[in-house]
Amino acid sequence: MHSYDDLMRSTRRQFLSRTGLGLGAMAMAQLAPAAAIPGVIAKPHFAPKAKRVIYLFQAGGPSHLETFDFKPVLREGHGKALPKEIIGNQRLSTMSGNQSLLPMAGSFANFTKSGRCGTEISDTLPYTQKIADDICLVRTMHTEAINHDPAITFFCSGNQVSGRPSMGAWASYGLGSLNDNLPAFIVLVSKNASRDQPLYSRLWGAGFLPSEHQGVQFRAGKEPVLYLTNPEGVSPHVRRDMLDALAKLNGYQAQQQLDPEIDARVAQAEMAFRMQTSVPDATDLSGETEETFNLYGPDSKTPGNYAANCLLARRLIERDVRFIQLFHQGWDQHGDVVGGITKQCKQTDQASAALITDLKRRGLLDDTLVVWGGEFGRTAYCQGKMSGNNYGRDHHPRCFSIWLAGGGVKAGTAIGTTDDYGYNIVEGGVHVHDLHATMLHLMGIDHEKLIYKFQGRYFRLTDVHGTLVKPILA
Repeated sequence: MHSYDDLMRSTRRQFLSRTGLGLGAMAMAQLAPAAAIPGVIAKPHFAPKAKRVIYLFQAGGPSHLETFDFKPVLREGHGKALPKEIIGNQRLSTMSGNQSLLPMAGSFANFTKSGRCGTEISDTLPYTQKIADDICLVRTMHTEAINHDPAITFFCSGNQVSGRPSMGAWASYGLGSLNDNLPAFIVLVSKNASRDQPLYSRLWGAGFLPSEHQGVQFRAGKEPVLYLTNPEGVSPHVRRDMLDALAKLNGYQAQQQLDPEIDARVAQAEMAFRMQTSVPDATDLSGETEETFNLYGPDSKTPGNYAANCLLARRLIERDVRFIQLFHQGWDQHGDVVGGITKQCKQTDQASAALITDLKRRGLLDDTLVVWGGEFGRTAYCQGKMSGNNYGRDHHPRCFSIWLAGGGVKAGTAIGTTDDYGYNIVEGGVHVHDLHATMLHLMGIDHEKLIYKFQGRYFRLTDVHGTLVKPILA
């Protein structure tokens, strides 16, 4: 176990100074290649199946009833009151808790048995239907959070209260970086998504972990990473000299204050210097073939769109980025489910499936874990009044669907069963902590052993919870 106190007693800078290799001498080795940031786990707890992760986060709460969990009973009872015994004592959000009648909302979408496995997938996702044999569908995810902010914070950090390290930061801290010239954890946010719910940088923050493990957001445009480009009149050699001088000053400060964050600041400055050449190369899609653009769809030619970000994620995987998280907002359909879900699926379906296909044909899927899903599902009842055959759905934490693919995942399977209304779990429930424990397992980490001491307490991504979901494993 590694703690903040341990790092305070023995920092990397102290070690270097004691062995005669001072920080200044190290920094003066101009332009010498720097080693990748190491993780605190010297050796994986068991053989990893996935070296890298891509998390396609569909922010807002995709409706499982329009995507992956077909419920004919809802369609038959469309407009009739949902039986009270199904709801039980569930806490309802304030947006639908004052309704005297909760009418069942049958899905407008048709479902098709897809692939050799025969998994039922909505016709709103025709491209995902084509990769049915490559994914493991979990229909019984559940969470305690019923509102967006705590729910998305829970998925990203393992706790509903902000301030904890994100899952990407935990992966970086535990396993370190696989490359020298790009961050271990990179974040992409779709520019073509509806901004119905906000995203905060703390969702990919390092929390109390050393700050070099926080996610770095890449943006569309001439400057993919803010403040990375040298100001006008500053050459690379001038920047190098400046970093060397700062490294000396930081070295003196580190010897006096024994603060690990000084190490982090130096490491980030050096990474930024190397990223001045690595980022433009990684984000330049001009060398991709027309066939690849066609695979991901026409939006893939517009930087910052979801499709382009999926393609960029593949390029980053090729460059051994450890953890990549894409955020696509707009899945919050309190009204107009028909129009909203249709739009969201059109924006994301082809590119999500293309990413799996592209990774697979390049031999990268075997050791890359891909996860698709949001922070909760949607209710089986209509929120408010129905408008003809259209309806809205409120937040629903009791059961919803996600899928996984790639390294170590049992492909072509569907896990868990919900009731006839898609409201409660019948068997095979998977909690957020269970998902995190399973993701870490696939990366070779025992989730109970990746621990950090902060303010007198030991913390981990799964807190004091989490059970490995063995049916997910190949």
